[in-house]
Amino acid sequence: MERLDGGSAVPDAYRGGIVALGNFDGFHSGHQAVVGAAIARARAEGRPALVATFDPHPVRFFKPDAPPFRLTTLDQRQRLFAEAGADAMIVFHFDAALAALSPEAFVAERLVGAIGAAGVTTGEDFTFGRSRAGDVGVLKALGAAHGLSVDAVAPVADGAEPVSSSRIREALQAGDPGAAAKLLTRPFAIEGVVEHGDKRGREIGYPTANIALGAYLRPRFGIYAVRGRLPDGRTLDGAANLGIRPTFDPPKELLEPYFFDFAGDLYGQTIEVELIAFLRDEAKFDSLDALTAQMKQDVEQARHLLASSP
Repeated sequence: MERLDGGSAVPDAYRGGIVALGNFDGFHSGHQAVVGAAIARARAEGRPALVATFDPHPVRFFKPDAPPFRLTTLDQRQRLFAEAGADAMIVFHFDAALAALSPEAFVAERLVGAIGAAGVTTGEDFTFGRSRAGDVGVLKALGAAHGLSVDAVAPVADGAEPVSSSRIREALQAGDPGAAAKLLTRPFAIEGVVEHGDKRGREIGYPTANIALGAYLRPRFGIYAVRGRLPDGRTLDGAANLGIRPTFDPPKELLEPYFFDFAGDLYGQTIEVELIAFLRDEAKFDSLDALTAQMKQDVEQARHLLASSP
């Protein structure tokens, strides 16, 4: 699946397409409904199906000191969009120039000019343009003036509330990856390159694959039952510490999965680790023996939980 720059003219093969437009961080069930509607219209009209997202997230641009909050990386979103059936992903680089565009300029210059879109599909709550002056009503009026079809998709509800990235973040910060997975339609997953660590896990018989948390939201720190996906397609069950490792100095935010019955070398490889179940909070232990005994219990509990979660 090709990744295109939203600030440049797209290749001719993708012009005249239907564009799903939004941030789509997390690509939860509500986002999937928007993208699905765009793909359905594109297929019905024989047009390319495109998904446009923003990077960095507008919140990061306007509030650069905000705590990490991302649910997905661009690479993850690209794979998810491809699995949904989109033909290409368009990335609008959110910078001062994009933030200064009026709603009319965004439609005329970016959607019609650079992308050559024939139609746009978005959520009913989508806003755009300088000072968020544009909403779906404005988009439909501008679309009519530029020959651009506009479809707005209603929020997807889960219980009494609509599915949202905020609800997913709240669930993860509360240590409830199951609730987050229900809204996402898949487990929340952290992807990163396996780094060399201080080899503490190896010393006590539980070698871990250390991954920096980067721009990801910080879920509740603690021990999780996890499932890892390797570049070669293999899936591994495991238990992981997510947090600062309070028993060791200096503290460092890491995801440290220990994969059961695995002895390969993962250093330098990009892996994805799904959070399946929260086991307990992080704790500081007085000795390595006490830590090792607790890790044994954590591994046994994670094995049991994952055996019933295919």
